[in-house]
Amino acid sequence: MTTATNDDPNRAERTAGGGVLDGIDMTIPAVVESSETVYRGAVFRIDDMTIALTDRRGERHTIRRQVMRHAPCVVLLVHDLATDRYLLEREYRAGSDLFAYGLPAGLMDGDEDPMAAAMRELAEETGVVPDERELRVDRVGAFYSSEGMADELAHIMVLHLGAWRQEERHFDGDEYVESSWVSWQELLVTRVTSSNGMIAIQHEALRRLRDASYDTRNIPERPRSAEEGAILE
Repeated sequence: MTTATNDDPNRAERTAGGGVLDGIDMTIPAVVESSETVYRGAVFRIDDMTIALTDRRGERHTIRRQVMRHAPCVVLLVHDLATDRYLLEREYRAGSDLFAYGLPAGLMDGDEDPMAAAMRELAEETGVVPDERELRVDRVGAFYSSEGMADELAHIMVLHLGAWRQEERHFDGDEYVESSWVSWQELLVTRVTSSNGMIAIQHEALRRLRDASYDTRNIPERPRSAEEGAILE
């Protein structure tokens, strides 16, 4: 499993050709001098932080940052092996102000295991319950959604379902989600605007290419209309 890290202290020096660099010494950890929660909502909070960085002369420099504290989440590209179709969703997203196409996703509860969260969210949001005896999981990795301003860590997976059953969905009171099984080519021409969703789709594209079951000659031209890829309507 690939996880976002920055644990090579010599990376910057090596990248710069080994010369002496000015500026912040990135081998010295940042120090949080103060942190105040200035907003607390139903899903996230915002901390106003003062942070000290040390330069290569040993002098400290203070910066101020606002960070959105958000629970980790799971993002799932779900593949039905029997039909070679993928599960696509559509719902209103306030951040983009769109009825956006995307993949099943949801927040992890406390210290919940990512795989357990994936199975729970998939069942709640879509009603799809995999037979875990015939389930293959590609763990794409864990990536920060927007590391400059938030600590949300997205655990991205591709689930290949050999067998599954359909059960009743269980939405939150203010949650309105449509879902549909689509072909690989339909998925490719659908405008998915979530970066985490696109990571999952690109990972699957590489797998299909590697497995020689993906033929670029058969990719249809992307629609140019405002409603491109509106396959759920």
